[in-house]
Amino acid sequence: MSDLLELTAAGAADRIRARELEPRDLFDFYRERAAGDGLNAFTWVADSAPEGSAESGAPLAGVPVAVKDLFCTEGAPSQAGSRILEGYRPPYTATVVSKLAAAGAPLLGKTNQDEFAMGSSNENSAFGPVLNPWDRGRVPGGSSGGSAAAVAAGLAPWAIGTDTGGSIRQPAALCGLVGLKPTYGACSRYGMIAFASSLDQAGPLTRDVTDAALLLRQMIGRDEFDATSLDFPGQIALPSAEDLNGVRLGVPEELIGSESGVEPGVRERFEATLKVAEQLGASIEPCRLPHAPHALSAYYLIAPAEASANLARYDGVRYGLRVDGDVDLITMYERTRAVGFGEEVKRRIMLGTYALSSGYYDAYYGTAQKVRTKISEDFRTAFERFDLIVTPTSPWTAFELGSKTADPLAMYLNDFCTVPMSLAGIPAVSIPCGLSDGLPVGFQLTAPAFGESRLLDAAYALERAIGFDGSEARR
Repeated sequence: MSDLLELTAAGAADRIRARELEPRDLFDFYRERAAGDGLNAFTWVADSAPEGSAESGAPLAGVPVAVKDLFCTEGAPSQAGSRILEGYRPPYTATVVSKLAAAGAPLLGKTNQDEFAMGSSNENSAFGPVLNPWDRGRVPGGSSGGSAAAVAAGLAPWAIGTDTGGSIRQPAALCGLVGLKPTYGACSRYGMIAFASSLDQAGPLTRDVTDAALLLRQMIGRDEFDATSLDFPGQIALPSAEDLNGVRLGVPEELIGSESGVEPGVRERFEATLKVAEQLGASIEPCRLPHAPHALSAYYLIAPAEASANLARYDGVRYGLRVDGDVDLITMYERTRAVGFGEEVKRRIMLGTYALSSGYYDAYYGTAQKVRTKISEDFRTAFERFDLIVTPTSPWTAFELGSKTADPLAMYLNDFCTVPMSLAGIPAVSIPCGLSDGLPVGFQLTAPAFGESRLLDAAYALERAIGFDGSEARR
């Protein structure tokens, strides 16, 4: 069974359809690996595949999927990485998880994450940090670090996470994976435990671009339970491009210039990948995103403001943790939240509440929303000249555990290259483009809204030409 570890999810599905592999054997293989998790990537692992979930004729053929703990899953712990939801088992399942199960991808387990998706390193989880399989002394990125580490280490064939400001793409870059943030509204948010409702979006974390397309095409579509979900125009095509002939790539100076903080090794891999793209036939020119340098500031007002409203529901009354005693209601609220929320969550709730408070709303939250509009306009203007915009995914490779926890600003700068796309609501994908000092580097491609198929095609052509080998992390 050891050869199963080298199969992509698509490869495993092909073996199942050819009747060379039983879906239950594949599930048991990965269940055993996940149960022996030495990276703290999982918070819960299923005992067995649900009956009838491993149908070889289904689109995903019975290949199991790991799911970020931010998604509600009926009867299984859904804790969002927080003590305030420790042990919570919801009575329903998130739409995207249900759709994957119906397509033949049974739930393998729930993956660790930064608490309520607030973090870039997966060090904010109430259940301990996740370790990067490339170097266990380093972070896997966040907030979907458990999903990324699980796939990179071969503990799961593929996984889903959520991306609010880079929480799929950044861990994908740091773990040597493909990570896709779809167009906002492409995937239902129903059953996703909310962080920032106007930004949160589900997406795949996979070994290669084909797997990402296979998983995404089962996740998209309008959902009657989510008013922000949209009908996806057309279908997600499986990528097949062999070149980039005619593709116009824009490189924004604002996101890769001297002020971006991009490490020399990351910059070197980025520039090498641009040369590969040029050899494949792409044209490459500088482009302008004038308001992109303000994206991080706007994001860290908008997202905490929305979080402060969304997290108000965790009050110790209806569900989750309650720190009781012979006290009045307000004191019970205070004690419950003091114990239940971690320091980063408290920091963002306070920041968001302040930004929304009387006398400050227009100066902070209102201004941030205006900046968001300007960023969206910048992208629309750029896409009049370019098909795709490309940047490094993360300014640096995986950093050492604990090295940035005392400096929130340094931690937030992890998202410098990913936040603008989230604010604009447009799709972006990170693919591995090589190593810097033995650690993976991510290359980010961005497309206009609902341009996922074109995005995946270009990523596929680059992936084939780069020939990245992530097997070292699975050993």
